[in-house]
Amino acid sequence: MALTGRYRVRMDAIEDRRRIPFTAMFNFRDVGGYRGLDGRTVPFGRLYRSDSLHRMDGADRDAFSALGVRTVVDLRRPQEVERDGRVPDLDGLAYRHIHPEHADWSTQPYQPEQNLARYLADRYADLARTGTTGIGQAIGLIADSANAPVVVHCVAGKDRTGIVCGLTLSALGVDDAEIAADYALSSEASQRFAAWVATAYPNLSRLPAAYLASPAETMLLFLAEIREGYGSVDDYLRHAGVTDEQLAALRTHLLS
Repeated sequence: MALTGRYRVRMDAIEDRRRIPFTAMFNFRDVGGYRGLDGRTVPFGRLYRSDSLHRMDGADRDAFSALGVRTVVDLRRPQEVERDGRVPDLDGLAYRHIHPEHADWSTQPYQPEQNLARYLADRYADLARTGTTGIGQAIGLIADSANAPVVVHCVAGKDRTGIVCGLTLSALGVDDAEIAADYALSSEASQRFAAWVATAYPNLSRLPAAYLASPAETMLLFLAEIREGYGSVDDYLRHAGVTDEQLAALRTHLLS
């Protein structure tokens, strides 16, 4: 059913508040505003998600500094960090590089006849199995209020970042449909990123569809698989090394 009237205006305002425009980052947004456990809401200005921050310069650096970010959690592979560099050194900013181990997608490339959402969900499920320790470490950092505000990022800000943010929102009690809608916002950002790549690197081959798309169904399938395999998202996070104390801390400072 289409949204109308004051509710539509309110939802549009929330979406506008989530999207934070930068010149050289294309998928930077606030993860706040979602309704979670006990009717509480994820506050704005505590957790952000983004594509790679290494391109930040000039006005982008000033805008980033104004957010008061304390901690950057970089989920990229070590060779990606070495190739592109990392977020600039800024006063008061802590940098944590955590690599959830996972297979290169080139070993199982997407084929046009495949269901794209299913393909992506399978890659995410694989990462959740092989990168368990890294995922647990990343969410453990998010759980510590002393680290907030936190920015979580990878290369495009949709896959590894989508997994960590999706599991975090689920642990906060956010409805799966809203988590999937948040994940799907990356599709629009990926198109902006692809347009920038085409201009900056005109000789580079067109980026594959699986690297750009974020169909909401992917996140729904992924969360369902986590529950099927581990019983609940909380049980998966415990398996990943997140303690009950950290889960409680997560819900204390990321729900209001």
